[in-house]
This record gives sequence, structure tokens and C-alpha cells, in this order.
Amino acid sequence: MDALTSMLDHLRSSGALVGTNILTPPWAIRFEDTVPLTIVTMLRGEAWLIPDVSHPAGDTAPMRLHRGDLAVVNGSTPFTVTSEHDAAIEPLYILEDPTTCTDGSGRVLDPGELMLGVRSCGARLDGEHAMLTSTYRTTGAAAERVLSALPNIVLIPQERQPTPLRLIEDEIARDQPGQQAVLDRLLDLLLVATLRDWFALPETDTPAWYRAMSDPVVGPTLRAIHDNPAAPWTVETLAREANVSRAALARRFTGLLDETPIAYLTGWRLCLAADLLRDTDATVEHVAHQVGYSNAFALSTAFARQFGYRPTEHRRLTKRA
Repeated sequence: MDALTSMLDHLRSSGALVGTNILTPPWAIRFEDTVPLTIVTMLRGEAWLIPDVSHPAGDTAPMRLHRGDLAVVNGSTPFTVTSEHDAAIEPLYILEDPTTCTDGSGRVLDPGELMLGVRSCGARLDGEHAMLTSTYRTTGAAAERVLSALPNIVLIPQERQPTPLRLIEDEIARDQPGQQAVLDRLLDLLLVATLRDWFALPETDTPAWYRAMSDPVVGPTLRAIHDNPAAPWTVETLAREANVSRAALARRFTGLLDETPIAYLTGWRLCLAADLLRDTDATVEHVAHQVGYSNAFALSTAFARQFGYRPTEHRRLTKRA
């Protein structure tokens, strides 16, 4: 398993908010729900995606969305999508959380004021513009390895539009049992295809671990770690996977990733442990064995050193409802 596959395998949608906005210019919609990831694409018409520059993380310039372009907004920075770049337009609505929309005065809007049909909202059905949005409500420590390498906005042009986007368009027009599960899985596929395409663009500033996957020495080492992170790896056994000496592996690995093989292994194990603690009811002892630690005490010590708190505290703070 390559590192990108391993990391993206832990990026899973659950209960994603997916729908279309049917709009007549001029219009604006503001997103303040602070979810980790939002996907935006114009099905009809064009728009501007404008991050909130007053926000500490809002350091990206306004970005034009042509019809069919797909943007992944990475991080919790509030942003606005609007048909007019320079005009101050009262938002049709402000999305404050997955279930609450307000108008410009702060009044909570009744869903009936916006809904036009199944997963569709706006003012009128014959609007000139249509925008598809979908949100990831949670990500996780393992997926953060990928997300931390992304800019505030990832833009994939229309000519590279992933096939899953068209499947999502078809699915949201239906009202059938199991739709949320289908949309969650399609959203996962869409995000994976989008990020893979973005990493492959020649102008992308890829992270060190991505570049290292193609290295003849470090690549096999990364694959071994991600294939079986719980194995009792040492520098010597990892060096055998790469058919080099311990010294050669340590020198090459550290030179490319700026950390030792064991430090990388430890970091990945702890990311996996953090997600298992959040997503399962397994005991700390069981989680420890799953990720390669001999017992709960060993995991707790390493976990506290890495994150600043114990596994039980992490579970209390992040456990999904």
C-alpha cells in the first residue's frame, strides 16, 4: 500500500451535507459552519469563491469558478461564494452549522423558506446558476497527513473533472432509501480522485512523503510501514525491505523526509491510534496492539508525548456521537 492510499483510506464521509443551490444573479452564499472540508462546483454559470481575509487563516485571494471547475476548501476558514466579485451582496443565506441557516440580520431561516426540492434550495427553480456543495463534518489524525499538505483552496479545472461528480449530480436528484450512504461513498470517491489529480499536477508543491514514494530506497520503506504499521519494525528490518544497509536507509530517509524511519513510523502509528480511539469502542490496550505497541501504558506514554494528553482524554474530546 502506498502512503497516499493509506492516508486517504482514513478520510471517510459520514452524514455529509450534499445539495444544490439554484440561483439567479446577483447572489451570494456565506459558509460559516467551520467544517474541515467543503467541496464546491458550479453546475451552471460562474462564480467567485472568496475566503474571509479577516480570518487568521484566510490568506487566499478570491478564486474564479468557471462552470465545471471543482474547488476543495481545506480548513475551517469562513468563505463566501458569489456571482459578483466586487459587489456587496446580502447573502441568500449564511450556513452557520449543518442544520442552521440565517439571513443577513441573524434570523434563523425555516427550511421551507429555502427548499426547492430534494437536496435543492434557492429562490426559484428556473435560476440561471446552479452550485453543488458537499461538506466533510470530520476528518481525523491520519487524514490530516494529507490535508496538512494542501493549500486553503485546491482547484481542479473542468477538463479534469472527476467522474464521481456526475454520479453525485444524478444521485441528489433522487429521493430513495439509502441515499445518504450512497452520497457519502460517492463523496469519498470524489475527494480521493480530486486529490490524486491535484497531486499529479506539475505545478503542485507536493509534500516530502509524496515525493519520497517514488524513491527506490525510501519508497519500499514507506510501503512496508503503511502495509503493516503494527509489525515490530526496526531500522534493520526496514532496510531489508529496501535492500540497503541500515546506515544507507537512515541517511536517505532522513535526507528526504527530515525525520528518521522510526520517527515516521511512530507518528503514523499514533495517528492510527487517535482515529481508532475516536471511531471505535476498543479498549486502549486493544488499540495499542492494533498499532504496534506492547501494551496500553506504552501507547499512553507515546501518545501523551506526541499530542500532549492521554488516549482516554483524546477519546473523551473527539468521540463521535
